[in-house]
Amino acid sequence: MKNIFKYIFLTIAVISVSSCDDGFDELNTNKIAVTEIDPAFILNQALISSSFPTETVVFDMGVVQQIISPNSGVLAGANFNQENRSVFGQLWPQYYRDVIRNVKDVINQSTESGNRNNLLQMARIVQANAFMVLTDRYGDIPYSEAGKGFSDGVVLPKYDKQQDIYKDIIKELTEASAALSTSGKTEAADILYAGDVVKWKRLGYSLLLRAGMRLSEADATAAKAAVAAAIAGGTMASNDDNFRIKHDANYQNPIGGMLNASEANNFYMPKPFVDHLKNTNDPRLQSIAVRYVGAKSGPGQTADVAKTDPSLQIGIPMGNDNAGAVAAAAADGLASFYDYSQIDRRRLANNTAPMFFATYAQTQLLIAEAIVRGWSTGNAQEYYKSGIRAHMEQMALYNASAAVPEASIQAYLDANPLSANPMKDIGTQYWIASLLNGPEAFANFRRTGYPQLAPNPYPLKDITGDFINRLTYPDSELSVNSTNVQAAISQQGADNLDTKVWWDK
Repeated sequence: MKNIFKYIFLTIAVISVSSCDDGFDELNTNKIAVTEIDPAFILNQALISSSFPTETVVFDMGVVQQIISPNSGVLAGANFNQENRSVFGQLWPQYYRDVIRNVKDVINQSTESGNRNNLLQMARIVQANAFMVLTDRYGDIPYSEAGKGFSDGVVLPKYDKQQDIYKDIIKELTEASAALSTSGKTEAADILYAGDVVKWKRLGYSLLLRAGMRLSEADATAAKAAVAAAIAGGTMASNDDNFRIKHDANYQNPIGGMLNASEANNFYMPKPFVDHLKNTNDPRLQSIAVRYVGAKSGPGQTADVAKTDPSLQIGIPMGNDNAGAVAAAAADGLASFYDYSQIDRRRLANNTAPMFFATYAQTQLLIAEAIVRGWSTGNAQEYYKSGIRAHMEQMALYNASAAVPEASIQAYLDANPLSANPMKDIGTQYWIASLLNGPEAFANFRRTGYPQLAPNPYPLKDITGDFINRLTYPDSELSVNSTNVQAAISQQGADNLDTKVWWDK
């Protein structure tokens, strides 16, 4: 009898346990937890991550003599024509990890979904722009296998030749721009254009124009074809089409963050840039520059001595280290080198200032160049003036107090038409219009040779030529992907600041 009761008890216990297991998985599943992310938000993260890191001030902007620092150590770079890869190497991992990887994910997801065609094309455009920034700085880079670590397990991607990369970038921009459709799903969550397909098309074709012009000296036939396709497709029509990332208190402008914090007193506007604007009575100088008159130290750069009057601006001479800057300031009759002009960190370079990657101004100037080259029809003079006007009007998008008055714009245009050397004029204006977009200013300077800058005279340099031609691969890549890096070096040339990228002729 006792055994019978034991069996009955065990049977009841087993049934009870089995009953408790029924629905256990459902009971312990959080029905409101996020299990997947809409790929539109992943694209937004890629866009946000496109904001240039602070190294673009030290190198890209320094090469083209827009912003430099007389300080060495962690800030050494283009100010002394010196290598500094042990400190810098920010853009490479940021773009591969946070831009390329994310757009690859968006491309995969939107392709699989079947009803997100516009999102797919938007991602292709963002990807093409990111790869263009990377290959322009470094030359041969991981391209065909890049961003496939998670999806395909490719953790050590091979390097592709820049010539092949540009061929595919042009294909991607051409196809993606054409495939965007107003009848497709509107991606309203998009932080760039709120899903406006027309604006995305204009961006795609404007980047195609840029990519085509990049090949002007390396492959004129391919360049002309890409330029013609871009202009026929329809490029940016106004500043409303600008490719810009807005910043706020939660997501700050990286460059503005640096210039308003630890390095607020360490970066200055070089004499060549300031003098050009002063000598041509360019009204943008009042929007761009500030001088803390009489400042003897960083703490002395206070609002009460801040002057934006163009006539008071004085650029720091190129080629000086800290001691040299002190001597230069004394020779210029200044209180100290803290008395030199800086980019205005309360307006153009504040913490929440937008960052511009491709603009209507740049696009108009490139079309003017295409017309001068005979690659397009139209009035080069009008496109040239339109590009200058667009950039002057762009000043207000940084800060309302930086707006250039209409009368000043017109006066400048009247006094500065295209000259007998239109390529010089266009290249110089592109230099100005690309201020704070270091990678683009650096790339166009190498491509065209304009503006005509005197080499940085600092004697202890790491280059044999007059200017830095490319940036070197970061230490992280040299240590992790060394076999593929060495293969790239063997086909491109030494991994130094002298080696030219393929399109730089």
